[in-house]
This record gives sequence, C-alpha cells and structure tokens, in this order.
Amino acid sequence: MKVAVLLSAGRHPVSGRGALPRLEAQAIRLAAALGSARGLHAGPDADVVAEALGRGLSQIDHVALAAGADPVPALAAVLRAAAPDVVLAGRRGQGGDDTGLVPYALARALGATVIPDVVAARPGSEPGVIEVEQALPKGAARRVVARLPVVLTVHPAAPEPSAFAFGQARRGRIERLDVAAPAEPAAAAIAVAEKSYRPRPKMMRGAPAGGSAADRLKAATGGGEAAQANVMVSPEPREAARAILAYLRQIGVLAPPPGAG
Repeated sequence: MKVAVLLSAGRHPVSGRGALPRLEAQAIRLAAALGSARGLHAGPDADVVAEALGRGLSQIDHVALAAGADPVPALAAVLRAAAPDVVLAGRRGQGGDDTGLVPYALARALGATVIPDVVAARPGSEPGVIEVEQALPKGAARRVVARLPVVLTVHPAAPEPSAFAFGQARRGRIERLDVAAPAEPAAAAIAVAEKSYRPRPKMMRGAPAGGSAADRLKAATGGGEAAQANVMVSPEPREAARAILAYLRQIGVLAPPPGAG
C-alpha cells in the first residue's frame, strides 16, 4: 500500500521557531502501519520539515513554491502522478495558514474519499479496502471501512509520535521535484482593515426601542408582562420592606399573608 504524508511548515507554540506539527508527526506513525510512506511538502523551503525524517520517513518530496502561493494545485499534480492509495494529513497546520481545508481540496481534486479525525488505520480484509477508527465527540469512536484511494486527517487522540532518531534523520533524504502546476484563476482581493479590539455592550433581549428606563430595567431583570416596575428613590425602611415583601408574594416566593382572599 502506497502512502503519502502531507507535511507543512509549522511553528512551535512557545518559541515561534519552525517545527513539524505534532499532528503530522502522529500521521507518520499511522503511516508506518499501512505500508511504504513518503513525505510531501510544498513551500519555499524544506528544512522546516526535515524533522519528519527522524520520525520515521525515509524520503521527503519537496515542491518548491513561492511564499504565500496556494499549495493545492502543485500537491494535486504530484499526487496524481504518484497515485498513492492513502494520503495522511493533520486536521490543520500549526501556527501558519492553518485553515484545515487543504486535505478536503486535495480529495476533491483527486476524486478520493476523505475521512476526518482518524485515530487508527490498518489494511482491510480484502484488497483495495482500508479500515480506520474515527474519533467522535465525547470520547466515542466508530470503525469505518472505505475503498481506496482515501485522504485521512489525523485526530489529536491518535497514538503519540515516534521518538526522534538522529541516525535515521541523517540517512533520510529530501528530493526536490519540479512540477508545472496548472494555472489557477487569481482570487479576488478582499479588503481587510485591522482595528484594535473594543468590547461591545451586550444587547438586552426584549428591551423595547425608545422605551423608558423602567421598561429597560424590566427587560434586563427578566420581568414579564405581569411584572410591574416600582422604582423607589431613598424610601423609608418600612416602606422598602413592604415593597420587597409584596414583590416576593407576587412572584410566589412567599405565601400570601393569612386571611388574604
């Protein structure tokens, strides 16, 4: 079974330095159980993904692209030529343009089935079939049987990455590929303006537009139509106590006074 592992230029969450995303290191371990695996990276530099060689890959194919270029057309061209049975990728990148859409765009370009959130994978009981275990919410999981080719995205609950082996990293190699990707129509420019964050006031549900202060207070405190606002300014203690008792009896917290109809 031929396996390709997509690699991206991630960033360490603390230091900010280039690093192999953890999900992709987990994908390399899953690939080892399926067959012969090769890495595939599209970007201006492959040094940032060289760590993958020490995690279990023997070769990484590097497609040189300009910074900020869309990697999907070039990746799709390489995968069409290589025709792998399984393409493994992380759910998203780490610190870069991590939209998480690249595996889905590749599956569409290749006409392959995409299965997200995979925690385990093994060859199926018959040729041309793969069995995967898919993570579900609240710790549940289910077994999925699919026909090849497939694109799998790895869930964080997948097995831990293999330990880094320095000797294996030195024996591995990075091969540069010259790929003429099909020209894609230029995307329309989107105007983006940056502004400093300003907390916005919360809207009061049910507050009538242009209502009085009593109406807004009733809406803010959850008073229904039957609730009557009674604003008292500097009342006498006995008068305030009587108003509180009357309100508590009105809403049913206290029982009516003895002898009340």
